[in-house]
Amino acid sequence: MLNKVMIIGRLGRDPELRYTQSGSPVATLNVATDESYTDREGNKVERTEWHRVAVFQRQAENCANFLSKGSLVYVEGSLQTHKWQDQSGQDKYTTEIRAQRVQFLDRKSDSPRGGAHGGFEDDHAGQDAPARPQGARPGGNQQPKAAQEDLGPAFPSETANMDEVPF
Repeated sequence: MLNKVMIIGRLGRDPELRYTQSGSPVATLNVATDESYTDREGNKVERTEWHRVAVFQRQAENCANFLSKGSLVYVEGSLQTHKWQDQSGQDKYTTEIRAQRVQFLDRKSDSPRGGAHGGFEDDHAGQDAPARPQGARPGGNQQPKAAQEDLGPAFPSETANMDEVPF
């Protein structure tokens, strides 16, 4: 069985950092992905999908410290659905991405809060120390090579003539 999610999108608001009763940090991100295409009548259609992302441990604190509304991120994780009841006793369901990896994709100069953006991985969510990018020093402001590259527009709608792309 496989439960794997990979998205690239922008934060719709600042990360929300909370702590569990045991003191473990948990950050909630709201990430928007964008799709643009031309329908049968030749009209341009833009569609935005919103994703709720839960990030844990040190990675959650890093997201809260270095990300803000508009930040571009790559999120890798798995889908998880929670069942809960509203005030009237009706069953409700919330599906979110449980992040194992959050990569900050903004270039240093594009950072809404300033400072270096790096990627932080947590291959074992729930443990105390997530893995750092290879060669990174604890507390260092080293930026992985992927975050240093100019990756182009985050969404097709950010570039003119993207309707001509054949995929």
